Amino acid sequence: MLTVLYALLYYVATAVFIVGIAYRVWGYWKTPAPAVIPTTPAPVTRTGVVWRMFKEVALFESLWKSNKWIWIFAMMFHLSLWLIIIRHLRYFIEPVPTIIVLAQPFGKYAGFFFVLGALGLFARRILVARVRYISNPSDYLMLLMFLGIGITGLGMSFVMKADIVGVKNFFLGLMTFNWQPLPSDLGVLLHLALVALFMIIFPFSKLVHAPGVFFSPTRNMVDNPREKFHPVPWLPSIDTVEYDEPHGKK
Repeated sequence: MLTVLYALLYYVATAVFIVGIAYRVWGYWKTPAPAVIPTTPAPVTRTGVVWRMFKEVALFESLWKSNKWIWIFAMMFHLSLWLIIIRHLRYFIEPVPTIIVLAQPFGKYAGFFFVLGALGLFARRILVARVRYISNPSDYLMLLMFLGIGITGLGMSFVMKADIVGVKNFFLGLMTFNWQPLPSDLGVLLHLALVALFMIIFPFSKLVHAPGVFFSPTRNMVDNPREKFHPVPWLPSIDTVEYDEPHGKK
């Protein structure tokens, strides 16, 4: 019954995750942004915009400029998350590529930095007055969920050893629709339940800022309003507007 329950849970979670993100991205894509509103100083070429987006996404440049200690915890959290995701790819690939094998020890110990980063971001929500003022209960629950995922993952690695071969067979079976028994260890069940919860709520939460940052007009626009006219689609063309001489009144 546990195998059936978790198999159905992960099929639903995967479908919600993929369809939900696609829907949100489609909404971002179709939302008009007629005004040129990049945050200055802004690049004046498309190449400059690409470089700016890289620094923002990979290095959190604006956060570095605004608050150094929060930047440290944010980088710790996100870089550790990427290492953990790379490490977990071994559960979905057979044979496992050499690069993922080499990443295993780094991803294993990245769990400690992941939890530490989440704790730092949680403390920020509580201790910084202006951040506490704009925080919703969901903001705290998200961080608690990440802490739960990280702590249960560390527990399986260093405290109560899990049947990782059985877990891998379970996920490989899900992808081929050839279900295999899921290990019934409490740590495994709790960890996988929290990950499935994360996948389900991701498209409906603030976490969707991950793809949304690429559609931010304050970041992805070229600062060229003086060099190029940007007409508003729902207003008449400037060529069709008639003016009275000599005062230029319409």
